[in-house]
Parts: sequence; structure tokens; C-alpha cells
Amino acid sequence: MKVSIVIPWFNTDWLVDKNIPAVVKAMENSKNSVIEIIIVDDGSTDKSNLFIKTKYPKIRLIKHKSNKGFSAAVNTGVRSAKGDLICLLNSDVVPSPNFLINVIKHFGDPKTFAVSLNEAGVFGWAKGYFKDGFIGHEPGGKSTTAHDTFWVSGGSGVFRRSTWIDLGGMDEKLLSPFYWEDLDLCYRALKRGYRLLWEPSAVVEHQHETTISKLSKDYVSRIKERNQLLVIWKDVTSQRLFGKHISGLAKRLISHPGYIRIVFMAIVKIGPLIKARNKEIKEAKVSDEIIFSRF
Repeated sequence: MKVSIVIPWFNTDWLVDKNIPAVVKAMENSKNSVIEIIIVDDGSTDKSNLFIKTKYPKIRLIKHKSNKGFSAAVNTGVRSAKGDLICLLNSDVVPSPNFLINVIKHFGDPKTFAVSLNEAGVFGWAKGYFKDGFIGHEPGGKSTTAHDTFWVSGGSGVFRRSTWIDLGGMDEKLLSPFYWEDLDLCYRALKRGYRLLWEPSAVVEHQHETTISKLSKDYVSRIKERNQLLVIWKDVTSQRLFGKHISGLAKRLISHPGYIRIVFMAIVKIGPLIKARNKEIKEAKVSDEIIFSRF
């Protein structure tokens, strides 16, 4: 299987010379089976485009005329990719030279949709849970062998392109500009019977230097909370669990009245949300209860 590395990019020109050489080095290692690097510039206004074009001409640079958000940038890269597998790397993620060698073998199982890379010194596989009516996740610990995981990060993970296309990719209509889009995609894959793994030998370093850190913390927090609601309303199709969500939502509104703002932010998306939820009800093969019982 061949791999396309896709990197969404926005106004991080200082990372071009800092991180791209390691990605190129990984591509040059034939054991990683990388056939191309695609950078999708999501409307940068700094010198990112100039630096990438002049210093790394072998990299495919795709430019959005305006900033469309993380999901849209990633979807553009995946649609353009030639590989069987898509390795998604944030612009601030630095791969080790052999990071894909033990990842590719997992895709010999046709039920494997995605494999999470090992962000060195950070987290291992992810544990998912449904508590007080809300989906949540937390680190599940480290292991010395591959381990099932609740989700695979869209900033450091490898995905089967054909399944990605079948699932419709990241939901840029509901979840732009950022957060929860990778968990949503992975949860939808789990509900269709696919498997997600975390591979300890696939080491990358995540330096957390993207432009999102420059945005207002309040704004980022509101988007996170809004998207959490949208994912629950879209993907949790169990009547029992959805009933618990309604109860939990009511309790949250009583204890935190300001949360009504988040609810209204989500309700604005009700049109595409209903359409997406109906699709999940129709296509899901595995119940929400079974998925959460695994973790």
C-alpha cells in the first residue's frame, strides 16, 4: 500500500524550515511507502506559500483562496491524494524517520480504517465514554503493542482513503472551523463496524505551535463545546442514550445558565444536522452501547 502525506497549513511560515525537512526525510525512506507530500494552504496571508514553493518544489501545494477551516483543508488534500492510505500531519508535527513501517501492516485487515500515531511523551490510545449524557474521551494509557482506540487524531494519524471517501470525509458543514471533526469521523467508522488502532512504534513529536494557540481562548472553548453537542446530536442514535443526553443537557443548563449560548450556536446548524443524523440512523451497524462498552 502507498501513502500520501497530507498537511493542512495556515499562517505558520516559521514551521516550513523547522518541520518540513523531517517529513521529506521520512518520505525518502522507502520503508515508509510514501509517494507524495501534499500541503493544503488554507488561505495563508504570510510567506508560507512562497517558502514552500521555492524551498520544496517536489511538494504538491494546493491553495485555498480563503480560509475554509481544518476539515475543508484536509478533505481537499484527501480528494487530491493518489495513495491508498492518507497520513495526516499537522504543520507542527515532526515524524521520526521510520514512523510508518509498522503502521501499514495493520491495513492488511480490511476492517481497519485508521491508525493513530504515537505522539512521544504525550498520550497513548484513547478511551471513550458516555457520562452524564455527553460523549467524552481521555487517555487510555500506553502499551508496548498496538491497541484499540476510541478515535484517531486528524493531526497525527493514518486513514484508509477508500473508507474515508465512503464515509464522506470530515464534516466541514457542521464542524468547521475546527475540533471534534476527527472524533466524529472515527465514531461514524466504528458504528459501521470498522476498527481503530494506536501504534506505539509510530513515533512523532507534536510541538503545538499552530495558529489556533493565537486565537481567543473563549472563542476556541465555545467552538469545542458547540461541536461536542453537534456530534452527540448527529451520531448518538440510541434512543436510550439520547434520552440520557437530553436529561444531562437540562441539568447542565440549570447549573450553568450561560451554556444556553452554546445550545443556540448548535441549533443554528439544525438543517444539515437533521440530514446527517438521518444518514447515521440508516447506515449504522453497531450500537452506541456496544461501542462504549469496549472502552
